[in-house]
Amino acid sequence: MSLTATRTHIAPLDCIVVDGGPDPSIAVVICHGYGASYDDLAPLAGEWISMIGDAAKKLRFVFPDAPNSLAEMGMPDARAWWPINMAALAQSVQASRFDELHKHEPPGIAAAREALCETIRAVKTDLGGKETPLVLGGFSQGAMLSTDVAVRGDIDPPAALLLFSGTLVCEKHWKAGLSRLTETKVFQSHGTVDPILPFASAEKLRDLIASRKIPIKFHSFVGPHTIDGESVAITAQMLADTANGE
Repeated sequence: MSLTATRTHIAPLDCIVVDGGPDPSIAVVICHGYGASYDDLAPLAGEWISMIGDAAKKLRFVFPDAPNSLAEMGMPDARAWWPINMAALAQSVQASRFDELHKHEPPGIAAAREALCETIRAVKTDLGGKETPLVLGGFSQGAMLSTDVAVRGDIDPPAALLLFSGTLVCEKHWKAGLSRLTETKVFQSHGTVDPILPFASAEKLRDLIASRKIPIKFHSFVGPHTIDGESVAITAQMLADTANGE
C-alpha cells in the first residue's frame, strides 16, 4: 500500500499526518525530541504499518512539530517543546544531581502541554469525537511532554503511552496525576549508556509508574540516546492490540 504523508496545520501546531487506511478511527500522536522536527519520527509510521498489517487501517498517525524554533542557536530546522539549558543538564548528569532533574518543572512545559492537548482534541474530533481512542508517545523531550499530557492534560488519558528515552521531571505533579493512568498501557525504553538522559532516571520513572499499579513494559537496551529496533517492534504489537480492541 502506498502511504501519503500530509503536512497540515492542526489547531496551534503544524503536523505530519499518515493514515494507515481510508477510514481511520484511532489517533496515534508521536512527539519528536529537542533539536529535531516532525520529520524526525514520521518514518516510524511506515515501519509500524508494515509490521501491524491489516489492523493498521484503523490508525491515523500524527507527528506534531514543536512550536519553538532553534534557528537563533544555529539550527534552522530544529524545534523544541520548551527551552533546555543543555550545558546545565550535562553538568547535573555528570555530577549525578538527579534529584534536581526529577523535581525540575521546565519553564514552558505548561504552554507545550496546552498546545498539544488542543491539537489532540482537534485530531480526535476529526476522527469521531471525544471518545476516539488515543495512543500518545514521544522521544526524549517528546516523551516528557507525552507523560505530562497523560497525567496533567485536560484530555482523557490515552489507551497507551509510548515513552522512548524520556526521563522524570515535575516529580510532585506527575506523582499526583498518575492515578489517571490506571487503564493506560505504558511502554518505556531506555539505553543503558545514554549520555544525555541517565538510565538511572529512567528507572526512577519506571518505578514511580509501577508503584501505582499501572501496567508498564520496560525495555532496556545497550545503546545511547535513541530508539532501538526492538522498541519499534514491541510498540507495533501494542498498536495492533489497540487497533484490535485489546
